[in-house]
Amino acid sequence: MASTRSLPERMDGMRVGRPHVQLAFIGGLGLLFDGMDGSLVSYVMPIIKPLWHMDGVQAGLIGSSLLIGIFIGSIAAGVLGDRIGRRQVMMYALALYAAATIFAAFSPNWEIFFILRVIAGIGIGAESAIIPTFIAEFIPKYRRGFFVGAVAGFFALGYVSAALIGTTVVAGLPEGWRIGQLITAAPVVMLLWWRRVLPESPRWLLTRGREAEAEDVVRGLEEGRLVRAWSGLKAATRIAAPKAPPLFQHADLWRHGNARRTAVIWLLWLAVTFSFYGFFVWIPSLLVAKGMTITGSFTYSLIITVAQIPGYYSAAFLNERLSRRVTIALYLVGGAGAAFLLSQTSSEGAVLLTGSLLSFFMNGCYAGLYAYTPEVYGTKLRATGMGSASAFGRIGGITAPILVGAAFPVLGFGGVFTMIMAVLGGAALVVLVFGVSTSGRSLEEIDADSAGETEGAAPDGGSPATIAGMPGAVRTGEESGRGSSR
Repeated sequence: MASTRSLPERMDGMRVGRPHVQLAFIGGLGLLFDGMDGSLVSYVMPIIKPLWHMDGVQAGLIGSSLLIGIFIGSIAAGVLGDRIGRRQVMMYALALYAAATIFAAFSPNWEIFFILRVIAGIGIGAESAIIPTFIAEFIPKYRRGFFVGAVAGFFALGYVSAALIGTTVVAGLPEGWRIGQLITAAPVVMLLWWRRVLPESPRWLLTRGREAEAEDVVRGLEEGRLVRAWSGLKAATRIAAPKAPPLFQHADLWRHGNARRTAVIWLLWLAVTFSFYGFFVWIPSLLVAKGMTITGSFTYSLIITVAQIPGYYSAAFLNERLSRRVTIALYLVGGAGAAFLLSQTSSEGAVLLTGSLLSFFMNGCYAGLYAYTPEVYGTKLRATGMGSASAFGRIGGITAPILVGAAFPVLGFGGVFTMIMAVLGGAALVVLVFGVSTSGRSLEEIDADSAGETEGAAPDGGSPATIAGMPGAVRTGEESGRGSSR
């Protein structure tokens, strides 16, 4: 007997299998190289600064180049991800990042290097925004929080890889900084793999009226394999595609029941990113000011970096056990506590311990955020919501070093840490009180709640009450007729 369940219902009801793990690994590899490339610049800087006789302003531009690019890339990924699809943005972003990194390895001066680092940052920003969105739309609801958080954990693996490359290749070989850039561009070969196996999100396909292609992808998941939908082969069976969404949908983030969600998400991204950069850009200088020398050693940096890995994966585990909101709040409070302990330390061993705890909790926050953000928006707005939140958070990353630097002479060591602790504590309270519940719920059900907050609004992708009438209500082995495509 043919199934009458919609495609989203079938995706949420299936067991996690090999194709889900493959997709998580594909997305994770993309984020691993993003993290590796972004972190490697700190090891490259001491070499290229004297090489090109850079002054402080020029070095500062190189240091901020990636953040500038990530800001642009995050917004672009949101805009294009909802318009042309998740798969294409992932492919183009990877190609852009890899090409810019390869060319950066042959930079003749700091100006060219700066421009290419901004371009590479655009690719990294796009990848980091679109991959969690893509993965969230494939994983069954009862494991979505763990999988997306675990994929985000590949960032930490990239940071550790960068530390190893920086101390062995960059610092140990002639022209090692150029070789290091080429190593981080290695994922260009993944394009051949992605192009062959990477499917488009069925949920996005449904918003474009491409039901037959979505059916093929979902049936492949049920059969334990990845199936790339070939649009050319399915053109004859498509229903009339709905009008493409506007290129810029950012106003919708603040209406149709999304305003509270957007305010909470943006505040969280701003608070976490501000605190992260506020701590980790200034911790070495602040602790050196207290007379400690360990902060400049490789051992300190590596241990602090390695602590990110259990931070990410413990939070990914708790995403399902405690819910995203509680996990985020728990790690925010843990980060505040670790910051307080760090501010009170007076020995090198205590610095390592409390610094590692701070790294553990702050990166655990990101595992919760990357899982939580794409869940709170409907399919038509999901990439825009994720990209915009990530971009807004970068404002915190850009301003944190400036504000902390200005506050330190006035507030002192303890005052700076107290300020950032207050930011983390306030964010924890906000997400607990105003955040929406997403754990164990389908993306369509979460979106239906948003629509229900606004009179007359219909959810993007349908609600349980209307799901039989949406384009996703494709019967197994049959082609459905034309349905509502909102």
